[in-house]
Amino acid sequence: MWGSFPKKSMGVAAIAMAAGIGLTGYAATATPAHAQKAKKGGGYSKEFVAAAQPVQEDVKKLEALKASGADQGALKAAADAALPKAEAAVAAATTAGDKLAAGQFLFGIGNANGDDSLRKRGVGMMIDSGEVPADKLATYQFYLGNFAYATKDYPTAIKALKAAADGGVQDDALGALLVDSYSQAGQAREGLAAFKQLVAARKAAGQAIPDSWFSRASMVAYNGKLGPEAIDVAMAWVAQNPNKMNWLNAAQMVRNFSGLDTPATLDLFRLMDRSGALENDPKFVQSEYKEYIESADPRRLPGEVVRVIDKGYAANALNKSDAWVAEARQNAAGRVASDKASLAGEVAGAKAAGGNRAQALGDAFLSYGNAAQAEELFKAALTGSPDANAALTRLGIAQYDQGKFAEAKANFEKVTGPRQQVARLWLALIGNKA
Repeated sequence: MWGSFPKKSMGVAAIAMAAGIGLTGYAATATPAHAQKAKKGGGYSKEFVAAAQPVQEDVKKLEALKASGADQGALKAAADAALPKAEAAVAAATTAGDKLAAGQFLFGIGNANGDDSLRKRGVGMMIDSGEVPADKLATYQFYLGNFAYATKDYPTAIKALKAAADGGVQDDALGALLVDSYSQAGQAREGLAAFKQLVAARKAAGQAIPDSWFSRASMVAYNGKLGPEAIDVAMAWVAQNPNKMNWLNAAQMVRNFSGLDTPATLDLFRLMDRSGALENDPKFVQSEYKEYIESADPRRLPGEVVRVIDKGYAANALNKSDAWVAEARQNAAGRVASDKASLAGEVAGAKAAGGNRAQALGDAFLSYGNAAQAEELFKAALTGSPDANAALTRLGIAQYDQGKFAEAKANFEKVTGPRQQVARLWLALIGNKA
């Protein structure tokens, strides 16, 4: 892999807790109205009111400190001092109103002292109280999922983030957090299934998929050695954002997980060449250039080898001091003139013979950039070819090179077996021309 998926902390999404989540907002006082609610199971119980009043005082002190511009150390010290009282209020909470207010206390103190565990407990208590307004519940679940992820409570994160997604939350951080939560919980395949559902929902809503979702899903699939899923994610990513790096990633996923033989690998490198994948930072494509040279073989396709090496030199992806590369170029360059001179006289016989003879000659013409002659030979190769999928692939490439995208698409769609993943990439490249 070229390394675009380093494992790093996802972090907690930036949160501006609104709509009643904060240090204050519920005054725990034993008014007749509250007492009446308490009898019905809501409002505040007398026991909670008694335990909460000292917390209210500490909350006021915290607010005053914040207003005065106190540093984080002072805020943390004051929050830590308030925590035992808040825990006492939590223990006294029995009604739904008690639990909502107690959860708010915990969240507020967690905000002040930077404790994600307290934030998680606080938001969880508010949700469990049943008092969070229905139109804000999904957002609260998203916050809970963030704090659960930050504290490595991945089962809670999965449950909360799924609820947030089901409730319509569209925050760009959601998909990556959910996929990685599943992965960290040892459920990579389930996470990728959830990713597909989230992507489908976004597309149905006419929204773009954040690159961070694809990046995380790709890393999870690759690290989990889930080949089909890794390829599917890469294909979807390059379809949405067909930049050079995404083409390289998609090609690498296909190469790593498709079990390609050398001829199929050559056609994958040809895709990299035409898509711009080989034009990435040299440190990401050095091995690709060398493997391309090996697949083409200086003895078999000398013209293509010379062209690829010269392109690698120009891009600084290949070093002219590399003896192996220099020798490959020398061997290939020495064959080009005689190889090209021999081709024209072979065309008639190869067309008549079809099969492997026509395919080999078509490949030679393709390597020299004569796509029109190559197309004719690949069509002839389909008669009697022991590898129709190879012939179809190269016929499609020859047609692509001539701008015959409809004909190329029709032939790539016929490819089956391990080469089918290579053909899918060519189809994606054609799709970019539409």
